[in-house]
Amino acid sequence: MADILEIKKLTKIYGQGKENLCVLREADLNVARGSFVVLLGPSGSGKSTLLNLIGLLDKPTSGQILFEGKDITQIKSESKRSSLRRKKMGFVFQFDGLLPEFSLLENVALPGLMHGKDERKRAQKLLDNFGIGAISHKMPADLSGGEKQRAAIARALCNHPDLLLADEPTGNLDMARKEQVFKDFAALAKDGLTVLMVTHDVHASNFADAVYTLDNGKLIRTK
Repeated sequence: MADILEIKKLTKIYGQGKENLCVLREADLNVARGSFVVLLGPSGSGKSTLLNLIGLLDKPTSGQILFEGKDITQIKSESKRSSLRRKKMGFVFQFDGLLPEFSLLENVALPGLMHGKDERKRAQKLLDNFGIGAISHKMPADLSGGEKQRAAIARALCNHPDLLLADEPTGNLDMARKEQVFKDFAALAKDGLTVLMVTHDVHASNFADAVYTLDNGKLIRTK
């Protein structure tokens, strides 16, 4: 399987002079297309920083991020960075971020609608695939935590991304609902989507194709 993502000697330093904080230290990572990769590490270890760099929400101090063979750290234009995010990447966070004034269906279709596309049919199909299509008319306040997080994943998939980046997506869920999300990600990878998830939950490694641990700014493969 070819790599969709390759990180080479990625370093991120915050601050200047004696106040420097090196979060990533010449980190290397290879992610095969169509794989579910889990990155483990405690809070504050730099996991979210790494996802922000891959998602072009931040810029590295040095190193390369090759996405589909191209070094995306060289993209200077913010409009081009935004376009790449929108067309190629999906994002899922710890908090679902569903807008309370819109129904489940409207929330999932919203990314497409913001760019002039009517994605309600695709949104309904995604909700059906995640087992919550029958409640697509409901408002976020009427949903369980697990239902809202699955809707957030569906929303991230609405624009047909090649890479799904998930930042502690199960942090607010109980064990049963956490496991369901891990199974969802594994199933998406089998269907060809690449999923990179950062978490402190070691249970996720049971469902992943590859597992890395972030230790002292370095990435170490453990599976």
